[in-house]
Amino acid sequence: MGKGAAEKTGTSRKQFMLLEGSPILLHTVRKFAASDRVNELVVAVRAEDMEWVGAMLAGEFHGRKVRVVEGGNSRQQSVENALRSLGPETDLVAVHDAVRPFIDLEIIHRAFDEAAESGAAIVGLPAVDTVKQVNRGTGKTRVRTTLPRDKLVLAQTPQVFRYELLVRAYEAARRDGFIGTDESSLVERLEDAEVTVVLGSDRNIKITRPADMELARLFLHEDTAKEAIG
Repeated sequence: MGKGAAEKTGTSRKQFMLLEGSPILLHTVRKFAASDRVNELVVAVRAEDMEWVGAMLAGEFHGRKVRVVEGGNSRQQSVENALRSLGPETDLVAVHDAVRPFIDLEIIHRAFDEAAESGAAIVGLPAVDTVKQVNRGTGKTRVRTTLPRDKLVLAQTPQVFRYELLVRAYEAARRDGFIGTDESSLVERLEDAEVTVVLGSDRNIKITRPADMELARLFLHEDTAKEAIG
């Protein structure tokens, strides 16, 4: 497998929304396919989508090792299914949201470099808004405390891990019945693991709302203009 393998996860239909004529998923996979440090790409989708998504990716990425696997009922299950499909010779695994098509190649490579050194690295941004911890009661949400921003990071993807570390994290989560919101939350439970943070980008948005599509079109037009100039 070599230096690294990249996984894409997608458990909603948002990854198939068209952005200037192509599914968001395709824009995202293109970013990782452009890296000479990614040896294989694994895309997790629903069973009913595997055939047409596989055909789309095969038509787009001639000569690249791109595979489609069946996802699960959650992000965690989908990533685990993709992880199981990788060979034990895999060095690093990058997990990335299918609906984050504007990740920079430089950030991907920084995350790989950091994970190669520390074992686990996520992309994240410092919190700029004041964050409140709350209690949700009967009809009212009450502030419990204000969290210090200098100790908070907004997690993005990719999240990159040594293969054996991520496998152990998923085995422990399955054994304990633990459900995490991202891969880092699973790895953080291991006593011998330490997750480091690589600075992300405001452009690395997760497209989840209609308003995000407007911003995505703007970013795509900017990228197209840069490529034309270059």
